[in-house]
This record gives sequence, C-alpha cells and structure tokens, in this order.
Amino acid sequence: MPQHTRRRIAVIGGGANDEHPVSLASAAGVTRAVRALRHIAVPLTIGEDGTWRDDQDVALPAHRAVELLTGCDVAFPVLHGERGEDGTIAGLLELCGVPFAGSPVRAGALGMDKHATKLIAASLGIATANGRVVASGDAAGIAAAGLTPPFVVKPASGGSSNGVFVVPDVAGLADAVDRARAFGDPVLIEEYVTGREVDIAVFRDRRRAPRVGATLEISVAPGDVFGATEKYDGSARFTVPAPIDDADEAAVRAAATRLYDALGCAGVARFDFFVTAAGPVLNEVNTTPGMTERSQVPLMYAATGLDYTGLIAELLDAALPPAPQEEDPGEERRSGAAPSESGSAT
Repeated sequence: MPQHTRRRIAVIGGGANDEHPVSLASAAGVTRAVRALRHIAVPLTIGEDGTWRDDQDVALPAHRAVELLTGCDVAFPVLHGERGEDGTIAGLLELCGVPFAGSPVRAGALGMDKHATKLIAASLGIATANGRVVASGDAAGIAAAGLTPPFVVKPASGGSSNGVFVVPDVAGLADAVDRARAFGDPVLIEEYVTGREVDIAVFRDRRRAPRVGATLEISVAPGDVFGATEKYDGSARFTVPAPIDDADEAAVRAAATRLYDALGCAGVARFDFFVTAAGPVLNEVNTTPGMTERSQVPLMYAATGLDYTGLIAELLDAALPPAPQEEDPGEERRSGAAPSESGSAT
C-alpha cells in the first residue's frame, strides 16, 4: 500500500465475548500502525453487550455502523473468539462489500472449531492429539472417553486459553468438563501431549506468495499448558526463532502452510504445535491471532525483518483487490471483495 494513497481503514475491536479486553489491545496496536502509515483510522468497537461504538465511545445503531464500514476502503477486524473470529464479522463485511484483512467465513468458522480443525489436519496427514468431544449432559461420554491420562480439557471453540485445564486422572474429568463448559460448549477432552510448544504464522501477500514467520517457542513448565495468565501478565517467555532442528522446522512450516490453504485462510493465521520426539503435533489454529506490538505473530515476523507497522501494511495491501493489470485470470478472488476506489495497485 503506497504512502501516497491515503485510505480509510476501519479497525474493529472488542467483541461480545470473554476475549474482549485482548481484542481491545490488538485493535489499539493496529490503529497506531494504520496512523503511522498515514492512513485514516476509523476505530469501531463492539461492546461486551454487542453494541457498536465509535472512537468517542458513542453507541451506534447497527445501520450507522454499517454506514461507517461501507465508507472505508478496507477493514482490519481483530475480534478474537466467538461472534467475531468465528466468521461472524467476515460474513458481515462480505455482505457489505468491504474488503478486509482476515479470513473469510469458512476459514474462521473451521479454525474456531478445534475438533473440525483436527479432522481437516488429520486428512492432510498432520498429527493431532487423541481427543473426544463431549456434549452437554454426556456423562457417559466423559466416563468412556477412552483416552490415556493425563488430559487437557477445554472448550471446543474459544481462545486466549480461557477454560483450559490439565487433569491428571479420570477422577477429575467430570469436574474439569463442567468448569470448561462455563467458557463454551461442547467441550474437547484430549490426551496431554509432551513436547515443546512451537508456533508459526502464515499469510499470503498481495501476489499470493506465502509469507511464513519465524518459529517461536513458548517456555512451558513440565505438565502445564500455556495459560491465559502467562499470556497476558508479561511472564511468558518466547524464543524466536525456536531452537529446533532443521527437520522439525521444515515439518512445522510445511504443515502450517498446507493447513492455511486447506482451511481457506486469508490474512495472517497462527498455527500452534507441539514438537515431540515423533515430530510436530498440531494443537490449534488462530485465524485472528493477537496483534499487539508484543504479540507472538508480530514477534515472528520481526525476526524475519518485517516490523510491526510493515506487517500491518502488508496485510492491508493483500486485502485490497488487485488492479486489472495485476489480476491473474486463473486465480479465484475472495468473495465479497469490492473494487478499491481508484482501482490501482496500493
């Protein structure tokens, strides 16, 4: 996106879910970057009650929020979790004809559903933890999960490590499932995977070339998980690039890129793995990962030489439809991408 083309960029944050505060931080970072790029930022916030608000915290009726969105050249949604990352905001933007930096409905919905993601990964030959989905009231399913302890119990949808519990034995499963269900239903029970937690990010740039970030290792205590507290209290320890061998590095990069395309992702997505003695095991996918200046994804790209503002610029650039001279007739264009106001490369 060239500096001389000034654009109106809607930055959408907040959300009516338990990841609201995290999304606000991501939106604030993106807004700063948009302004540093000398574009016009149009911050819009969805309150925890679902109300849209402008940058003056004035409540907006739905039709006014749509008017503001359609008055922008491109949107950058950073709504984490349900009623946002799950394809909801993508559907609204597609119906409004507003190009956006992020995954379309299908990819967002599949990526948010951890069990569906596991099924797709397995079809690609990507290893995942043994697991079982337990619906509300399925006491027999909990007792007969048929898995080997210890376990990880978590909502099948949701993020920010909310509602994730490590359970040492079968006796503690029912209580953990009840606690996890407070954060979302159904609940996923998985066998605990022993390995190093290594994450990686992928996006495709304006010319559809894959841009893969550096691997990032998260220091996690043995027998624990990377929880919500460590994610946001500043105590998390990241190593970039992850000190893994070349074979594991190549396997993580290949699996992430294949899954990005199989899910139909756009924008940037983060792929979380456990690197085990048998190779990488997929943990989960985030199609709208944290995007503060110190979040994992910006750190991954900074290690490749692409700083935070440059990353936001690349994602905005990729979101806009190509100019006629750029467009590849054989390349499918994403549904809902309206032409830019000038029709030129940005």
